[in-house]
Amino acid sequence: MPAWLTIVGIGDDGFAGLGRSAKRALLDAAVVYGGERHLAMLPARLPARREPWPQPFDVAPLLAQRDDASHAPVCVLASGDPMLYGVGATLARRLPAGELRVLPAPSSMSLAAARLGWALQEVATVSLVGRPLATLNAHLHPGARLFALSADGRTPAAIAQLLAERGFGASRMIVLEHLGGQLEHRIEATAEAWTTAEVANLNLVALECRASSASDGEGRAASPRIALTSGLPDDAFEHDGQLTKRDIRAITLARLAPAPGELLWDVGAGCGSIGIEWMRAHPACRAIAIEVHDARQRFIGRNRDALGVPSLQLVAGRAPEALAGLLTPDAVFIGGGVTHDGVLDTCWHALRPGGRLVANAVTLQGEAALAAWRGQHGGTLTRIAVSEAEPLGRFDTWRPALPVTLYDAVKP
Repeated sequence: MPAWLTIVGIGDDGFAGLGRSAKRALLDAAVVYGGERHLAMLPARLPARREPWPQPFDVAPLLAQRDDASHAPVCVLASGDPMLYGVGATLARRLPAGELRVLPAPSSMSLAAARLGWALQEVATVSLVGRPLATLNAHLHPGARLFALSADGRTPAAIAQLLAERGFGASRMIVLEHLGGQLEHRIEATAEAWTTAEVANLNLVALECRASSASDGEGRAASPRIALTSGLPDDAFEHDGQLTKRDIRAITLARLAPAPGELLWDVGAGCGSIGIEWMRAHPACRAIAIEVHDARQRFIGRNRDALGVPSLQLVAGRAPEALAGLLTPDAVFIGGGVTHDGVLDTCWHALRPGGRLVANAVTLQGEAALAAWRGQHGGTLTRIAVSEAEPLGRFDTWRPALPVTLYDAVKP
């Protein structure tokens, strides 16, 4: 089927700012779909029928045009670059590439980078449209530059509050309203000095992250720095002691080997540290934390937000019963419960072929269960012993932590 759908990116300067090809596509279209704001930008002389998106948003009415016997051309209006957090990307997942044509306008990020003189490839972009504000937390590092796509006019004030609470109150905030239009306007202040409760709904927030000059109680400047590598400090998590400790966690994650788009089951998740660090490895990584204890479920909820992965899914329940009906995992970590009947069997059966299973044990019974499993299914067993230097009178000595037996295997 030839291209029947043209997706036109439009800026805040409206129809007048479009190029010749985009204008021609709109003039030739039988119907134009778009948001009410975008459709209002079209001139009255345009002959096409105008169809606002249904609420809640749904592309089904548009896709129904595909089988129209008349094969009349159809257009979609979208903000800026339709393939960047836009409806163009949504439609491209539903239609063959040969059936649609995309005519982008400059994105709000491109315009913002031009206004600020920032190299676009050096700026992280976070969309807060339909996403929790806590998504921003994964990107907060001293010196980082960020573009945040606002959900509405109250988003900048919410960002300022979050930055102050997270120790980044000294960060520079630049709110750019109506980029590329006649109403373009700029508001600038530090997060801790931000006083504007609401701005124009159409806005982008540019951030230069700076840690506040707070004291840690011993005269040193407190830093909210969170490393990008696996093995965050144990105190980065709220927990009750049921935590895969830092060094063991780093080794465990190396064996789990997260890759973009993969799904992890974190079985017996405790405070959620493994699933959280799995998701921090790449924005497309996904994880499900399975935990039966109420207090630890609350730890997981707070930790996933604080560390910037609010989309981590929490399943309240005990394995193996709680595993029924979950999406097929690419990797499974069993941090607790290897001795429970059916846990290893259920996880192994659910794991996709080629997927990884990693399990840790600290008890003799858990180690025996993993050794028996290895005898049936192969894999490797590794014993990890970690000691730390601690005071002993006037001297220091090594204090060993409980040794951990780590099992890992790849499903044939």
